[in-house]
Amino acid sequence: MWLINSPIGRKVVMSVTGICLILFLTFHACMNVVALFSGKAYNMICELLGANWYAVVATLGLAFLAVCHIFFAFWLTAQNRKARGTERYAVTERRSEVSWASQNMLVLGIIILLGLLLHLFNFWYNMMFAELVGIEGLAHGPADGFGWIKETFSQPVYVVLYVIWIVAIWFHLSHGFWSAMQTIGINGKIWFNRWKVIGIIYVTILMALFLIVVLAFAFGCAPSLCCDAACAA
Repeated sequence: MWLINSPIGRKVVMSVTGICLILFLTFHACMNVVALFSGKAYNMICELLGANWYAVVATLGLAFLAVCHIFFAFWLTAQNRKARGTERYAVTERRSEVSWASQNMLVLGIIILLGLLLHLFNFWYNMMFAELVGIEGLAHGPADGFGWIKETFSQPVYVVLYVIWIVAIWFHLSHGFWSAMQTIGINGKIWFNRWKVIGIIYVTILMALFLIVVLAFAFGCAPSLCCDAACAA
């Protein structure tokens, strides 16, 4: 199959799965921002998603995209290293047009993967998985996403780890965004430069939203769960 046997095909798979994951991150960021204004509203969203069949299907779909993206990333990296042979050990001056992120995508990918595992443990395991298998006795209910966010980011070690994770994702996407556009065919000289600028702006805003949520809860700037008139009543 061309998408698997051809190096270009594998890059296309990486690009398409990467774009899909960026779209998910956009949805996730918009969802998280709700927690900055209303804990009750955020928990309503968590309950709506919960362990319903459509949420489970979407989660499995995301897992498939993530596994494909990670697998093909390591595959391409291994093939590139093999193709270069001993040349990769030669000391060469980095060209000014080659970004730091593009030369360290493997390291960034490993950091992002470790951060993803931590994130799944802190939230998915305690929420969707707990609801699916009926785990009881946890500090918060499966639909109390606000409670889990508040508890997680009240611990400085998690705040530091998440900030590192977010920064790594920013570097990864700052290169991956325009690289994906180039791979799928938007590679004209004018649009190549435009996609670079668009990608930097978009990724910066996207990661800033995640960072704001982390820091807001870390420094106690987020609202309480019952902050509206309905809760007060």
